[in-house]
Amino acid sequence: MSGPLSNLRVLELGTLIAAPFAARLLAEFGADVIKVEPPGGGDPLRSWRKLHKGVSVWWYLQSRNKRSIAIDLRQSAGQEIVRKLAAEVDVVIENFRPGTLERWGIGWEALSQINPKLTMVRISGYGQTGPSAQKPGFGAIGEAMGGLRYSTGEPSAPPSRMGVSIGDSIASLHAVFGALMSVMNVKTNGGMGQVVDVSLCESVFNMMESLVPEYDLFGFVRERSGGSLPGICPSNTYPTKDGRFVVVAGNSDSIFRRLMIAIGRPDLASDPALERNEGRVLQATMIDGAIGAWTSALPMKQILAQLEAAEVPCSPIYSVVDLVEDEQFKAREMIVTETLPDGTAIKMPGIFPRLSKTPGERRWLGPGLGAHTDEILGGIGYGQETVDALRASKAVG
Repeated sequence: MSGPLSNLRVLELGTLIAAPFAARLLAEFGADVIKVEPPGGGDPLRSWRKLHKGVSVWWYLQSRNKRSIAIDLRQSAGQEIVRKLAAEVDVVIENFRPGTLERWGIGWEALSQINPKLTMVRISGYGQTGPSAQKPGFGAIGEAMGGLRYSTGEPSAPPSRMGVSIGDSIASLHAVFGALMSVMNVKTNGGMGQVVDVSLCESVFNMMESLVPEYDLFGFVRERSGGSLPGICPSNTYPTKDGRFVVVAGNSDSIFRRLMIAIGRPDLASDPALERNEGRVLQATMIDGAIGAWTSALPMKQILAQLEAAEVPCSPIYSVVDLVEDEQFKAREMIVTETLPDGTAIKMPGIFPRLSKTPGERRWLGPGLGAHTDEILGGIGYGQETVDALRASKAVG
């Protein structure tokens, strides 16, 4: 293996989205990720959303570059395997409800005694402590409690959600950041291992910008604002003549002036009351009306041409149809073609972020359930006869 994390060993005790996405990001940059799944069905993500010959295409992406071992964590023999694996790795990532791993004898106290340098990333709904710690939680709950849902949607409509599991993914990014900080402390500072406690709610809450200080000092509660960005003007979504929608962001003072000239409103460009953002916010409805009137009279292609010529940030609202055909994404290898086990070609997202010297790489797609069980067990001293006995007892698969 190559990549900036090629010397990092990770044990993933996770299902579905938050922990598996975090582990995937590490695997894409060279980490040796061992994914533990229950024998029989494996990670439920294997059967989520669109299936190709019984397997989710999301699974093939989410478990890219990982090795799969099937272990029954409820059996003592399976728990012993996890303890032996934990002794060999740098990071354990898990997203069980707090207390579950402790009941199985593979929680932080047990594993850190075996491996004092271990980093244990624990992703949960509410965190490992506090009055809500034991409650079940998914990304949707994190989005609701973290403040994102309340501020998302049209003012006259109920709170909305985004079309992806953004709460889980935000938690995953915090988990990776925390894991690498802890590992760096161990490897460069000679520090000891520690718990990286990532809650879904707090991960979303951490993204909520000035929400809390604005409320505390001014009593201001940010409400839903549709396609606009509260407190920043103009930044909104506008209709086009050909029935599409364009996002226009004239946020900065100089861009605002260029935008107004481009839409034929030099009077607004030179209005002293609109010179700075704080003045424009007071007249956001009028400014959005002027931009919307202009975009409504023109097709998308002409809007983009004129705004790009004026160096005003703008973009059509992309569906996946637009996204996979976009020349910018293609040029940066963000749309790549992979081959499924039966030979079917399939487009997948490329690897991000892009590192100039030590980029990530795609080595294989999500593997079959337990595809690496024998290999992994052999690597920690289990002979084939013992492996066969474990498989016969259904401790492994």
